Amino acid sequence: MTLAASRLDDDLDARALSTLNHVFGLPGFRGHQEQIVRHVAGGGDCLVLMPTGGGKSLCYQLPALLRDGCGIVVSPLIALMRDQVAGLLEAGVRAAALNSSLSYAEADAIERQLLAGELDLLYVAPERLLTPRCLSMLARAKLSLFAIDEAHCVSQWGHDFRPEYVGLSAIAEKFPNVPRIALTATADALTRREITERLGLTEAPCFVSSFDRPNIRYTIVDKQNAPAQLKAFIADKHTGHSGVVYCLSRAKVEDTAAALCKAGITALPYHAGLPAGTRAANQDRFINEDGVVIVATIAFGMGIDKPDVRFVAHLDLPKSIEAYYQETGRAGRDGKPSDAWMAYGLSDIVQQRRMIDESTGSEAFKRVSAGKLDALVGLCESTGCRRTRLLGYFGETSTDLQCGNCDNCLNPPKVQDGTVAAQKLLSCAYRTGQRFGAQHLIDVLLGRLTERVGQFGHDKLSVFGIGGELNEKQWRAVIRQLVSLGHLHPDSEAFGALKLTETSRTVLKGETQVMLREQTGGRPPRARSRRGDLVGGGAARDATAGDPELFAALKAWRASVARERGVPAYVVLHDATMDGIAAARPRSLDELRGIAGIGDKKLEHYGAALLAVIDAARR
Repeated sequence: MTLAASRLDDDLDARALSTLNHVFGLPGFRGHQEQIVRHVAGGGDCLVLMPTGGGKSLCYQLPALLRDGCGIVVSPLIALMRDQVAGLLEAGVRAAALNSSLSYAEADAIERQLLAGELDLLYVAPERLLTPRCLSMLARAKLSLFAIDEAHCVSQWGHDFRPEYVGLSAIAEKFPNVPRIALTATADALTRREITERLGLTEAPCFVSSFDRPNIRYTIVDKQNAPAQLKAFIADKHTGHSGVVYCLSRAKVEDTAAALCKAGITALPYHAGLPAGTRAANQDRFINEDGVVIVATIAFGMGIDKPDVRFVAHLDLPKSIEAYYQETGRAGRDGKPSDAWMAYGLSDIVQQRRMIDESTGSEAFKRVSAGKLDALVGLCESTGCRRTRLLGYFGETSTDLQCGNCDNCLNPPKVQDGTVAAQKLLSCAYRTGQRFGAQHLIDVLLGRLTERVGQFGHDKLSVFGIGGELNEKQWRAVIRQLVSLGHLHPDSEAFGALKLTETSRTVLKGETQVMLREQTGGRPPRARSRRGDLVGGGAARDATAGDPELFAALKAWRASVARERGVPAYVVLHDATMDGIAAARPRSLDELRGIAGIGDKKLEHYGAALLAVIDAARR
C-alpha cells in the first residue's frame, strides 16, 4: 500500500468513527461492522450475513454518509421504511422513503430532493425501484450506494421468496460504478449462493457474523393443549411484556388472540385477511404501546424494528430452520433476556408435509423443502443443546457443548434405549397396513377397542394391547422421535398415515439401536449463559442496569415525547440507552453525551429535558 493510500484509509477510518459517534452516539464498532463500512465506503460490493439486532443497518447507513451522493435502500415493507426513516431523522440524517402510501405531491417533493442532492438515504420498495420512471430518475441523481435489505427474498430456496426481488439484478447492469451491499439475517449455503448469483455478487466478499443470539432462551415443548400452554407461559414469565405469537392459519390467529384477551392479556390479531386499516392500526399499537401481544401469521414481522419484544411464541411448526431463526430473532433486539418458545407435535409435521406435497413447486423445490423441514424436526427432537444445533445448521461450530440458556441445557432430558418400543410401534404400523395415523396406532398398542379398531379387525392382531408400558403421551413422543430419526414417514397424501422407511427394517431386526428422549417435568432453574450473563426467569430477567425508579420516569417521559412527535418510543431512545442513563445518572450535558445512543442531535433535542427528569428523580 502506498503512503497516499494509507493516509486515505486513515482519513476514512477517522471520519467513520467521528460520524459513528456524533450522528449515532456510539463509541465504537461491533464485530465485522468496521470492516464492512470501510469496504463499502471505499467503493466495494459485498454480502453481509448478520443476526437480527446485530447492527446490519449501520453497515449501509454509515457508508452512505461517508460517500458523496444518496444511498438507495431497497426495503420490502412500508412499516420498516417508516421506522428507519423516523430514527434517522431523529439522528439528524436527511432521509426519506418512496412508497405507495405517499400522495403524488409528496412523492414528487421527495424526488426533487433527491435530484437536488438534499438526501443522504432514500428507501424504495423493489417493485417501485424497477419501474422505468424510477430507474430514469436514479440515473440523473448522484448515488453513493445501493443497499438490498432482506436479500434472502431473492432466493427461491429462502424462507420468504419474493418474485419482485429477482429483477434487482438490473441494478448491477444499469449502475456498474455504484457499490452494492446485500444484507440478510438468515441464509444457509444454498440461499447464499443464489443471492450472490442473482445479484451479481459472486466476486464480492461475504461477511458472515456469528448467528448466535445469547440473550434468547430457546424452549420447545410437547404440544398438548397449546392455547393453555401459551397462556401459562405468558403468565409465568411475560406478564405485561410485548410479544409475538405465530400461528399457521388466520382462524387460529383470531381464536388465539381472543383467548388471550379473555385471559386478561392485551392481544391483537394480524393476518392478510383483515382489512388493511385494521392491520395497520393493530401494528401501530404493537409498535407504539408497551405490553401488547400481536398474534399473527407469517404475514407479520419482516422489518419490525421494535427492540423490546420480550418473547416470540410458535403455536405451529415453521417450515424451516431459517424461518424459525428469522421469526424468533424478532425477540430481544435490544440485547436483553428474551424467550423463543414453541409448542410442537406430530400433527405439525403432517401439516407441513402436506403443504409441501400440495405446493405447485418443482420436484427439486419439494425435495429441498422436505429436507429443510426434516432439519427443523431434528432441532425439535434434539436431546442436546438447541443453540449448538441451530448454529450448526448455518455452518457455525462452537467449542461449547452447552449454551446454558436453552431448555435442554437447563433441564437436560433423560435418554434411554427405546429399541423395544420402536419395534412395537413399527410392527403395529406394518400389521395395520401402513394406512393409519398416530391415534389409531396408539389405540391398538394400548388395547383400546374403539369402533374403528373393531371395524378393521385390528383387535385380533398380535400387536393389540402390547404397549401398555407407556401411556398415550409417551407413545406420541415415541412416534415423533421415530419420524425425526427417519424410521417412520407420515404420508400427507394418505392423511398422515405412518409408513415404514428403508431404515425401519434394521430397527425391526434389532440391528439398529434406537435411543429415545424421556418426558421431563419441572421448571428449569436459573442459569448463566456461556457469556456469563444472568438469564434466569422471573424478576431477574426484567431488571434494569440502573435505578428502576429513574428508568420508569425516563420511560414515562419517552412515551410522552413519542406521542407528541408521532413516532414509536424506541425511535426517541432505546431501552439500552435509558438503561445507561439510569446507571450513570449524568449531571451535565457532557456526561449525558457519553451515554451510548446519545448523538449530537438527540443531545440538542432532549438533553435539557433528560437532565430535568434525572434531577427530579434525585429529590
